[in-house]
Amino acid sequence: MFNKTKQLWVSAILLALSVPAFAQSGVNGLNTATSTLKTYVAPVTNITLVIGGIVGIVGAIRVYSKWNSGDQDINKELMGWGGSCVFLVVSALVIKAFFGL
Repeated sequence: MFNKTKQLWVSAILLALSVPAFAQSGVNGLNTATSTLKTYVAPVTNITLVIGGIVGIVGAIRVYSKWNSGDQDINKELMGWGGSCVFLVVSALVIKAFFGL
């Protein structure tokens, strides 16, 4: 019985000593993940802005064609397309601000 208790204490002490090493590797892993994500922020925001520009051009063409055809529902169409463009531009800015770039 004494041998089992001694083994249990030795195991507990070894476990307690190894926890800081695991924590340090976790911190290193988080730092690596953060730096990797920061490399993707600029391309993702550029792609988001390009998609916002394309959506804006398509929306402007649709609103213009509805306006010329005499459709009375232009305001709804304009708000929908304009809102989506504003959302894409603001989301690109929020992504940059979130990652501190």
